[in-house]
Amino acid sequence: MTEKRFCVIKKLEMVKKDIYEHLADIYLDASSKKRKKSKKYPKKSKALFFISIAVILLLAASLLTSLRVKNTFLNSEIALIISPEVVKINFHFDPARKERYSLDLNKLDLQRFKTLSFSAKRANFKDNIALRIEFTSAFKEKSEVYIKDIPHRWRDYKIRFSEFKNIIDWSQMSGLAFIIEEWNVKEKKGLVYLDNVRFSR
Repeated sequence: MTEKRFCVIKKLEMVKKDIYEHLADIYLDASSKKRKKSKKYPKKSKALFFISIAVILLLAASLLTSLRVKNTFLNSEIALIISPEVVKINFHFDPARKERYSLDLNKLDLQRFKTLSFSAKRANFKDNIALRIEFTSAFKEKSEVYIKDIPHRWRDYKIRFSEFKNIIDWSQMSGLAFIIEEWNVKEKKGLVYLDNVRFSR
């Protein structure tokens, strides 16, 4: 074998070795990247899994809370609204001596309710007004309660049926009236507002 040919073969072997080493480097680099990716993805999938469980638990908790609030509201006040809009009692005691706002209950059975609720306010800041609330039954039973000093701003009132002493049978109620009497006001002229008149348990 000539020296020249030997050198060429040696060079070819070196080039071949370089190529193998280069290919090995590429392969090892690629496999290490794959390993890194495979390590990363399980972490991401675990994180997504825990996040989704946390979201589900939060949604379940909020749903239970809203149901609890709803049930509390339903248990606390089941109301029959009989006058949802604002009503005005406009009084002018000349020559009138009484002004009233009446509701025809048409023999309504109120046995399952315990309370009359409403909001009220007066228009005149300087006035001093007492409001008479009167129930009448179909059996000619009549009873009233007075609310003193109706304020200038809205106030909520709740009056237990038990305060209407002369009503024994609440099964057939014929009327409810809100009355302003001349002797229960400071001014002879004025305005009282009523809102959200309802019966509640």
